[in-house]
Amino acid sequence: MIRADGISVRSGGQTILDDVTLALQPGSFVALVGANGAGKSTLLSVLAGLLRPDAGAILFDGTSIADLNRRLLAQRRAYLPQGPRAEWPISVERLVALGLTPQLPAFGGLPATFAERIDQALRQCDLVARRDQPVTTLSGGELGRAMLARALVGDPDVLIADEPLAGLDPRHAIDAIARLRGIADAGKLVIASIHDLTLAARHATHLAALRDGRLVAFGPMAATLTAALVREVFDVAACVSGSGASAYVDFVSSPDQD
Repeated sequence: MIRADGISVRSGGQTILDDVTLALQPGSFVALVGANGAGKSTLLSVLAGLLRPDAGAILFDGTSIADLNRRLLAQRRAYLPQGPRAEWPISVERLVALGLTPQLPAFGGLPATFAERIDQALRQCDLVARRDQPVTTLSGGELGRAMLARALVGDPDVLIADEPLAGLDPRHAIDAIARLRGIADAGKLVIASIHDLTLAARHATHLAALRDGRLVAFGPMAATLTAALVREVFDVAACVSGSGASAYVDFVSSPDQD
């Protein structure tokens, strides 16, 4: 369980997050939504323990995340940043294996069980054919899938992902978000910022919505994602219909067109 208590972040005289409080339970897939600049990436960084807030605290299973052993935190929590980059021409297999770094033994080679987990992550993210390819030659979408595989390979208790669907074609976007839901269904906690509200509505269990750094809604997806919330968060009129696999969000107009 991760709990955020009164999180506030300020930078350059601006308030990026303003008194955000929420409790995230294992077995949940939380879709974090909001307009550009709403504070989503900052909140994910704080939840991951990568950014210390100016006020408030993050509790990881009841313990302040600031007090946790860094290696233990890295083993239990995986973080997938927005817009990942690859500067070195290592193979895709090698990049994915980096996700096991916090669990590697101090001496000796790669344990056989780890090799099996790398193979599984490559299969899950449709990267078997790219195993030996330098990551610097991948397309943006392929690199995104490789980074997702790196985050998944360590089988973390918590996966925090910043726009994991960005740059993916429709097939791989659907595959990726279904994979995230599967991780949550296995009892893990998944938190991901997502712009595609229809995919979020169909796969996430919960919705958290930010506007101007403030949490304006948090709760079960079906009860929380409404046309009124879409208007409040994005300043657009929308039609929200169905639920679960049949959910659909259609943007109708901007307010000045009503």
